[in-house]
Amino acid sequence: MNTLLARVTNTIEGLDTVPARLGIGLVFAAHGAQKLFGWFGGYGLEGTAGWMTSIGLEPGMLMATLAGSAEFFGGLLLIVGLLVRPAALVLAATMAVAIATVHLQNGLFMSNNGYEFGLALLVISLGFVFRGAGSFSIDRVLQKRLAK
Repeated sequence: MNTLLARVTNTIEGLDTVPARLGIGLVFAAHGAQKLFGWFGGYGLEGTAGWMTSIGLEPGMLMATLAGSAEFFGGLLLIVGLLVRPAALVLAATMAVAIATVHLQNGLFMSNNGYEFGLALLVISLGFVFRGAGSFSIDRVLQKRLAK
């Protein structure tokens, strides 16, 4: 078990990830809160499920729960720096689905509901998959403890 935990919490020390983790984590958590709870002007779980069903992502309730949970809880994990690699992998997959199913046909730019923003979130998430949480993270604390 320690070997698995050591692998998923492995991180490269550095401060470069801290502002990115906090900013992107906040964006993901807020978008997830819109989907799950209707916060920040969102539609909540039922509204999101209905929309997902209308675009062919079925079952809508399951898809809304998965997307909202990935974004909300994944965002929180990025913020605190816990299990960043697996959380970022799930977030990258979530963005890949959003790009493919919602935004790709609209082109690149956000002004046309394109995939520009989703692509930025996907690329940053992949960076965390490869880099880890960095310094000032729970992953870094766990990594140090497991190395002893």
